Amino acid sequence: MRWLASIGRRIRGNPTALAGTIVMGVLVVLIVVGPWLIPYSPTRMNYSNLLKPPSLAHPFGTDSFGRDVFVRVLYGARVSLFCSLTGILLAAVIGTLMGLLAGYFGRVYEATLMRLADLLFAFPSFVLALFLMFVFGFGVLNVVLAIGLVYLPGFARLARNMTLLVKEEAYVQAAKVSGQTPFRIMTREILPNIAPPLIVRLSLGFAFGVVIEAGLSFLGLGVQPPTPSLGLIMSDAKEYFQRAPWVLTLTGLGISVILLGLNLLGDGLRDMMDPRLRRREEA
Repeated sequence: MRWLASIGRRIRGNPTALAGTIVMGVLVVLIVVGPWLIPYSPTRMNYSNLLKPPSLAHPFGTDSFGRDVFVRVLYGARVSLFCSLTGILLAAVIGTLMGLLAGYFGRVYEATLMRLADLLFAFPSFVLALFLMFVFGFGVLNVVLAIGLVYLPGFARLARNMTLLVKEEAYVQAAKVSGQTPFRIMTREILPNIAPPLIVRLSLGFAFGVVIEAGLSFLGLGVQPPTPSLGLIMSDAKEYFQRAPWVLTLTGLGISVILLGLNLLGDGLRDMMDPRLRRREEA
């Protein structure tokens, strides 16, 4: 538990990371516990409550079907965070593996794997996500796959570049001379030393994954009804914005808070893992 206590001390010593941790902690508690405490269904329609403004009973008001917007935002945030986190983790695992193999072995591995990554990297992120949704079809699983493929080349290139630097270090050369297998060298010597920038990229990519999921669902190409999604809520709300502006406005505010928390956390992790700042703190 010493490492956990050490991380806690470093987060408390970094205002940006602390703010991001608090914001995301509150959001996670709301997303997990909130729907159990509020007696409304995210999908059940109530035509006696159409387009009610925000009140104590409905903090975010109701939509055109009488559904509580706050509950739908909580469920939608759960879907968005799940899609983003799963997709980014998928990209991190596969992309890091590709980068390790390309950087360590080079030659055929590098030519094949990195050209594949470059092909994906050639397209703008959201355009590639749109194309992949047309290829795969709609739904939560396909959104996860699209996010994973969009961010895979970034992890692959970062892991490859870092591997090229680290594999020339003396401790890696010593491991080769001692007869360790390439798998053991990559997992025990190289991966732990290239992990910090990959973790930072993962945390920052988490926020962009939320944006991609919301954008795809807003266009009707991502999560499909009746599953709540932040993008779907905003897409429906734009049709009656003049009559009920709170639905679109408060849902957009919810997305902004999620992105704020994730970006603060990512920036804080980047600062915490910067070796120059760490040496300055230790001095």
